[in-house]
Amino acid sequence: MNDLNGQTNFSSRKDLLFTLAIFGTNIFILVIVGYGISKGNANTHLYWVVPLVLGVVILLFWMFFGTKYELSSERLFYQCGPIKGSIALERIREIVKGRTLWVGFRPATSRKGLILKFDKFNEIYISPQTNEAFIAKILELKPDIIISE
Repeated sequence: MNDLNGQTNFSSRKDLLFTLAIFGTNIFILVIVGYGISKGNANTHLYWVVPLVLGVVILLFWMFFGTKYELSSERLFYQCGPIKGSIALERIREIVKGRTLWVGFRPATSRKGLILKFDKFNEIYISPQTNEAFIAKILELKPDIIISE
């Protein structure tokens, strides 16, 4: 969990819904393309379809397995596949725990995570392996964050 640079790493929790959604989508896409190839429908349009399909499958797996969070003394860093960013801890004003944000920015792979409210109207949804460990660490770094249910 701790790193040599004084940063704390948190992997993203993966629940059954998101696991089934990612794996189900990827299997469905691959079966359809594989069926088309096996039936002899491999004409010229397949030359651009296969790389596109493989790109989508790789992206979904990258997002599923490559979602993580890192807390330093000044920032929260997040990564969800190719999407990376950070938020200064001083900007975070409230954390809502145990809820799910279905619409909005959500580098997460699970339900019932944490909604971090920052600035005046911005929010981001994350799903660390344990909400309690993440909250304990962020409160250690910035004790004035409001925690709500």
